[in-house]
Parts: sequence; C-alpha cells; structure tokens
Amino acid sequence: MNIFLRELKANAKALIIWSVCIFLLILSSMGEYTAYSSGEGGGDVFEKMPYSLKALMGMGSFDVTTIIGYFAMLFVYIELAVAIHAILLGSGIIAKEERDKTTEFLMVKPVSRTKVITSKLLAAFVNVVIINLISFASSLIMIDIYNKGEDITEKIVVFFVSMFIVQLIFMSLGAALASVMNKPKASGAAAAGILMGAFVIAKVTDLTDKVNVINVLSPFKYFSYQNIVDGRSLNVAIVVLCIVLVGVFVSLTYLFYKNRDLKV
Repeated sequence: MNIFLRELKANAKALIIWSVCIFLLILSSMGEYTAYSSGEGGGDVFEKMPYSLKALMGMGSFDVTTIIGYFAMLFVYIELAVAIHAILLGSGIIAKEERDKTTEFLMVKPVSRTKVITSKLLAAFVNVVIINLISFASSLIMIDIYNKGEDITEKIVVFFVSMFIVQLIFMSLGAALASVMNKPKASGAAAAGILMGAFVIAKVTDLTDKVNVINVLSPFKYFSYQNIVDGRSLNVAIVVLCIVLVGVFVSLTYLFYKNRDLKV
C-alpha cells in the first residue's frame, strides 16, 4: 500500500476522535455566549475579576459581551487543543515504526527514507488541514447562530490562518524531536512537555509584560489575538519567520531520520 495512504488510514480513527472533541468544545462553549451577552449579569462577573485571573482564563482585555471578544477567549483553548494534536501527530507519525516494532515492514519496501519521510509528513499535513477546516467550519456555524451584530467572518479567517501556522510549527517540531531522539516512546512525552512549557510561557507573559522577551519561545504568542480582534492583519515578518522555523524543523527531520539506525 502507498505509504501516504497507509498513514492516512492509520490516523483516521484518531482524526475522527479529535475532530468530534473539538466540535463539541466549540459547540458547548459558544452555547454559553448568551449568558454574557444577554446583559443579565454574566458579563459583570468577568468585569469584576482581577486582571490576573482574566489573563489566566484567556480573556485578557477582551469584551466577552461581544461575539468577537468571546470567541477570542474561546480561541485560546481551540488553539491549545489543535496544537496538542499537531505535535503528537508529528512525533507519532515518525516514531511509530520503531515504537510499534514495524520498522522492518517499512524498510523492506523499495523506497528511500526520503520518500518515507515525505509521505509521512504529507499525511500529517493533511490531518492538520482537516482539523483546521473542521474547527473553522464549526466556529463559523456557531457564530452565525449567536451573532446578532456585524459580520466578523473576515476576523475569524485571520484567527484560523494564524492557528494553521501554529499547527505547522508544532507538527514539524514533533517530527523533528522524533527523528532526533533515540527513544521513540520518549519523543511523544518530550513533545507534549515542550508544548505545555510554551503554553505556560504564554500565560506568564499574559500576566506581566516585563518578561515579553521570552515570547520568542512560545508559538502561542507569535500572533496577537487583540490585533485580530481590532481588525488588523497578521504581521508578514512574523509569518515569514514562522515558515522559516517550520522549514528548519522539517530539514532536521530529514537529516536525522536519514542517518539514524532504526530499531526493528
């Protein structure tokens, strides 16, 4: 079987589960919006919260009584969910042969390691695209149901373009870690640890701007949600740097996987 199709089939069940979970996250969370927009006190509760608590919850300075402000708060958790999916996918799709003791099955095929890696990365890329599109479509549907004001579709598009870039960063990072590390079972744990560290950094810098310099270590802070809410487009320089970063991680994946001794 074609390696690309084999990987798509192998990850189909996980993709469905993740897609359903993210859809339910968006469905349930958007269902709570009316409590904040109805003027019955829901928004006042958040207004009285200290800024530190609002920052930890992902609210920042967003006005959650507006649909775009509420979505910006929700988006923090959508992005975290898809980032976890992306980094575990990138790590798992590279390390699975050694982890599952199926390396020999793959290596006896008349294909180069370069083609193996390319097929695996393309399959991971397709999975990331599907998760992103499902999240995007689910968000648009739910926003259309609850939005009583101006059309915010353009801002939602920008949100999900930024999320797609973050997904690619974490997917390629996971793949690079799996190629570099000699213990395939440990690469997933290391990838998850790095992602949670990046999320903690994002929360720390939400609390204080005195350590904003460490935002470079967290892809969650590469794009400003507030700028998107205000109608500004993504910073082109940051987008280019993100693409370069993905390119570096992908290059490391090819370099180390091609030269490592695979365990059978």
